[in-house]
Amino acid sequence: MMLETLLSGIQTVEIAGDISCEISSIEYDSRRVTPGALFVALPGDHVDGSGYIEEAAHRGAVAVVSQTPCALGGDFPCVQVSNARLALAQLSRVFYGQPAEKLCTLAVTGTNGKTTVSFMLREILQAANRRSGLIGTVRYEIGDRVLPAARTTPEAPDIQRMLAQMTRSGCDSVVMEVSSHALDQYRVEGIQFDAAIFTNLTQDHLDYHGTLENYFEVKSRLFSQVKGAAVINRDDPWGKRLLAENCRTANPVSYGFEEGATVRGLDVKTDANGSRMRVESPWGEASISLQLIGRFNLINALAAFAAAASLGIPVEIIVRALGKMENVPGRLEAVGGSKNKRVFVDYAHTDDALRNVLEALREITPGKLVVVFGCGGNRDCGKRRLMGEVAARLADYAIITNDNPRTEVPEKIAADIAAGFDSERKYEICLDRKAAIARGLDCIGKKDVLLVAGKGHETTQEFNGTIVPFDDRETVREAL
Repeated sequence: MMLETLLSGIQTVEIAGDISCEISSIEYDSRRVTPGALFVALPGDHVDGSGYIEEAAHRGAVAVVSQTPCALGGDFPCVQVSNARLALAQLSRVFYGQPAEKLCTLAVTGTNGKTTVSFMLREILQAANRRSGLIGTVRYEIGDRVLPAARTTPEAPDIQRMLAQMTRSGCDSVVMEVSSHALDQYRVEGIQFDAAIFTNLTQDHLDYHGTLENYFEVKSRLFSQVKGAAVINRDDPWGKRLLAENCRTANPVSYGFEEGATVRGLDVKTDANGSRMRVESPWGEASISLQLIGRFNLINALAAFAAAASLGIPVEIIVRALGKMENVPGRLEAVGGSKNKRVFVDYAHTDDALRNVLEALREITPGKLVVVFGCGGNRDCGKRRLMGEVAARLADYAIITNDNPRTEVPEKIAADIAAGFDSERKYEICLDRKAAIARGLDCIGKKDVLLVAGKGHETTQEFNGTIVPFDDRETVREAL
């Protein structure tokens, strides 16, 4: 595609050089540049893409887009814009032929529950004979291809490329987890979603957003991009606020257990075999029975039910698909297969998520409930004490260990978590995660349950810039 065609709908500050060149790809990482590429230099907190413009040109880039002026001499095209991330999204959308417009697009945002709701929606779509792609925390599904996910919501060119590949693979729908970082950085800019879900908002990512108010404001931006139903958790205080500000959307659909929800769950029952409820909705009543345990999974099911029904999928198909739904990888996943040791692995890495999982396990644990967990380094440190408080209140014993300490001192992270405990007799610190899991297994008997929390499906650990293989599930199996 010609550069001048790509730039036709983009606001520019200044254009230098000849823009009648052919563009073969759009790249934001200079290491991925190949001959014919357009390099978009993104600003960053630690690394600024404008410092790699010359390298990109050396690798074969034929044009550059940047927020700062650049002059490579001659007729080399250098385009200055006021917002490089916004420009990247707009350019990518045009370059890949606006693929989202050829798909039924569903977005899921919120602090917790995004992945499970997304998997539920994908199951429902498949049961309705819809061929669906998936973009989310655990993996990307593009037709018959399944790829490991590098991040929850990729950068704009990666999203648009995957959407284009989905259309070529025969997909007619896509379910996408949309993170707050993605919204703040314009990664989904230009996509008008057929339906979007708001699951909840609790403390997380304040290292990036600063305050919960800012975090909410960014999350709520998604609903200015919804052309269909805005499906919002009415039981969540921030969801109530989003519903009250319904000028953002023409078609709000609330869900929850509280009276007044458009899609409401009643007669809730949970046990070791799963969870059940009756649903009242404008599309009819239904009884839903899940293989998944926990009240929080029932509210996830209400979100998926509301979104799917708003798209016109019959209630009986929704109920059948949810009933067949198996555990999402790393989401309250039973591991080990031991008759004498019951162990679950979960991604819970916020105080609200940890509370939900521990409450669900408490209902099926006749004996002790033990938890092994930590907190990530270089991330919102305010949630560490809160997670400690949750573990102190809901577990019988806790082993504090490393998550991904990154460049922080592990002992400091552990001390921050331990500050949430009211008694030193309720926890111990074991920073070696493998040893901590083994210690957790030593603590439980036949009637007890061990929860290993924080990493879920992840298969690596990060220490001071070094990434090493580590899978909680494999570690549990080996220890058993």
